[in-house]
Amino acid sequence: MATRVVADGKEAVPRTPSVLTRRATPTAPHRPGRTSPVLTSYAAHFDTPAGYLDFARFGPPSRDAVTAGARAVAESATADHTTVDALMRAEDAVRDTAARLAGTDVRHTVLLPNTSTGLFHAALGIREGVVLAPRTDFPANHYPWHRAAQLGRAAPRWLDPAPGAGVTPDQVRAALTDDVVALSVSAVDFRTGFRADLAALREAIGPDRLLIVDGIQAFGVAALPWDTADVLVTGGQKWLRAGWGTGFATLSDRALERLDPVLTGWTGVEDAGLFDGTAHPPAPDARRWSITHLSPVTAAAFASALAIVERHTVAAIEAAIAARIAELSDTVQRCGGRVLSPADPARRAGILSFTVPGHEPSLVAKALHAEGVTPTVRADSLRFSPHASTPPEVAERVAAALSSLRS
Repeated sequence: MATRVVADGKEAVPRTPSVLTRRATPTAPHRPGRTSPVLTSYAAHFDTPAGYLDFARFGPPSRDAVTAGARAVAESATADHTTVDALMRAEDAVRDTAARLAGTDVRHTVLLPNTSTGLFHAALGIREGVVLAPRTDFPANHYPWHRAAQLGRAAPRWLDPAPGAGVTPDQVRAALTDDVVALSVSAVDFRTGFRADLAALREAIGPDRLLIVDGIQAFGVAALPWDTADVLVTGGQKWLRAGWGTGFATLSDRALERLDPVLTGWTGVEDAGLFDGTAHPPAPDARRWSITHLSPVTAAAFASALAIVERHTVAAIEAAIAARIAELSDTVQRCGGRVLSPADPARRAGILSFTVPGHEPSLVAKALHAEGVTPTVRADSLRFSPHASTPPEVAERVAAALSSLRS
């Protein structure tokens, strides 16, 4: 089991797995077309249209998050001597909840405005060596390594997963050489929903290399072993439904020891409130990845969004999404579509990628829009990404849209 070191450096304590690191089984099997009381309660927080299936691109926030952000703005408009300090307390609240959901503590957690910022921190923090990364990953996991190489630091070695899949432990082992210092990978593939086996990838690279994980397509909706990652970065604008400008990272002790704090700003140093004209040492914990204060408005919204996830549990949210994906997969195939995502439910998360042979994706999208369904539209395929608030009847809308293509 991985360990954490407390502030005085004298005591090592085990990291306690959170609800996200234990793959829970629902108390009762889910029946297609039905929604559990827990998920009915979850859905009551949102006003998202029933046919919205684009959460892998953007997750419309809850009324709670919108209200929390609006309240923070309103309070800032009538500021007095207490306002700024009071608003800034939202950062502490959201960091506490994020740490619990990731199975770590606040010393190893830092708030960030987005996933890309965290990946740049990681990439520029590696002095030298080769970093393995999938060529098929979202570009957020490409450009930091390109820029690091241009600066003479870490250089990428691209992996080429099979179509419809993601990087596998065997591919990683085959690419390992003595100069490989890290693997950077998405927990869930943005194209197909392929779920990476983080524990097996951790075992494949061994204990002396860093495992860097982009969790944006998984965190909060997939029970993955986040404690296997040395660096976990995620944004809150998709599945966490917190709006733009929200995110965080967690760093293991190994990451804190090995990654240079190249991008540390004035809020990421010791005695950050002491303005004495000197450069202070980077903070000893994850705060060293802080560049400046984030918006307390977005922090308030983020805290509210994470509280909803924690209250309803990732296990229940994941089970509901899996049920919707299964229903949508069956519907697409019955209507003549070709599913590109993994067939095995254990190997996919909340994304269903597909084509309809003989029909351009743009025309399929037009038919879906006519039924009130919002997919992601790519040049070569379409993508459904439902959430736990997505009602079962969305499959009927999809069936009507796809059937209209044959009439």
